Amino acid sequence: MVSEARPAQPSGRNVLDDLDSRIPTNFYWYLAVLACIGGFLFGYDTSNIGSALGFIPYHLSSFATGYLVAGASLGAAAGAIIAGPLTDHFGRKALLIADAAIYAVGSILSAVTPNAAVLLFARTLIGLAIGADSAIATAYIAEFAPRSRRGQLSIIQQWMITVGILTAYIVAVIILKANPGGAGNEDWRLILGLGGIPALIAVGLRSHMPESPRWLMLHGRYADTRKAFGRLGMNVTEDEVRQAADQLYQQQRQQRGRAQWTRGVRRALVIVCLFFIFQQITGINVPFYYGPTILSGYFTSGNDAVAAAVAGVEATAILGAVNVVATYFAFRWIDKRGRRPLAIGGYAGMTVFILVAAIGVAYLAGIPKVVLVMVGFSFFITSFAIGVGGTGWLIQGEVFPTAVRGRAAAIGACADWLANYALIEAFPVWRTSIGLGWVMVSFAFLCVVAIGFVYKYLPETKGLSVEQAVQVYDKEAEGGRFGRLSGTPPAPAAVQPSQV
Repeated sequence: MVSEARPAQPSGRNVLDDLDSRIPTNFYWYLAVLACIGGFLFGYDTSNIGSALGFIPYHLSSFATGYLVAGASLGAAAGAIIAGPLTDHFGRKALLIADAAIYAVGSILSAVTPNAAVLLFARTLIGLAIGADSAIATAYIAEFAPRSRRGQLSIIQQWMITVGILTAYIVAVIILKANPGGAGNEDWRLILGLGGIPALIAVGLRSHMPESPRWLMLHGRYADTRKAFGRLGMNVTEDEVRQAADQLYQQQRQQRGRAQWTRGVRRALVIVCLFFIFQQITGINVPFYYGPTILSGYFTSGNDAVAAAVAGVEATAILGAVNVVATYFAFRWIDKRGRRPLAIGGYAGMTVFILVAAIGVAYLAGIPKVVLVMVGFSFFITSFAIGVGGTGWLIQGEVFPTAVRGRAAAIGACADWLANYALIEAFPVWRTSIGLGWVMVSFAFLCVVAIGFVYKYLPETKGLSVEQAVQVYDKEAEGGRFGRLSGTPPAPAAVQPSQV
């Protein structure tokens, strides 16, 4: 960490302000996609197991079967928590490289596993990697993204998740149709192992990405910071970097000490965690984790197990395609319309369309049932993709101070993964006890609760720098309502060198 602040030199330039006001070049978009490859792997991994599970030839207990499906989420929760302090200490880049390498090892082990024990271990490695990556990616993006495009750059994480989900289903359909006789042999190994290819590519490409300039500043690495700015298209001097670092450090010291866990930061952490919990428990992963099982009964033609599996996977792939297309609109609107309106609208749409699907499940049969359930699921997913999915990952990266962003973002990611695990584990029992239709009604009720939560507690941070977003939450914690609806930053307090 920076050990002391020096009086700011009157150069008249703040390089962080310049960074925040830039127009992103193609390199910015490339970095965001590269940072979010973990999102692709997350989507691929959480979906490919549903296609492969029925063909894995090992004898698995009920616990082992449940762990194959849901245990990666527990590993991801652990990976997120572990990654938090590590990325704040060693940097964003080093952990992003390590995450991709661990995922590659886990994916390759899944493909060549000789027994169930190795497969379970491989799934644990994969979980650790995707959990750690989910804690780091948007924090890294938030630290270089211009304020006017931070939402779009960060929402690439959600878009990559959707692409990973769709890719998993397409890969499974191609492999199972091309070689139906090998479903219990090489097919399931290929389905699980092909995720190692993008992971290995990520290891190579991430090794050449620049470190976060804000992280470098806070660690006193001014020469490296100047080089990072140069990679981002800014020609700055080391003195200008030092001046901006001093100002940044003064702001963070003024927010009650080096640890940075102010009331505002704690408030932001609670809001991010609750947003992630609502994101999961309102049911979005039911169509993707259990879609092949639920929908295969509606679409299968014949008694062949492979044909039934392919039918369910094909139907779920349609939902995956809807997810990818809908996320484009989130990408287009997040920086124009803001976080609050999209989140409220997203949960409202989810409420309506999960009830549409519930009506189909409860009261219809045959083709009308198929149509209404698919329409309900499709627009339920659309509403989530536009207003809810990317918003969670965005606020996770933008509302914490740089000094603790990794740790705070990791706690948020851990909450997301634990809620994900809870839903995956609870859904089969829940469905058996009250029926699929009433489970959907329960999801609608939770969506309404989520609307109330967003309306009351989530301030608007559209158009603010990450430092201004932190100030908004500090003011909220003090009882104010600065920026709640408009994204207008609170007036910054004057900072004098003598205060540090």
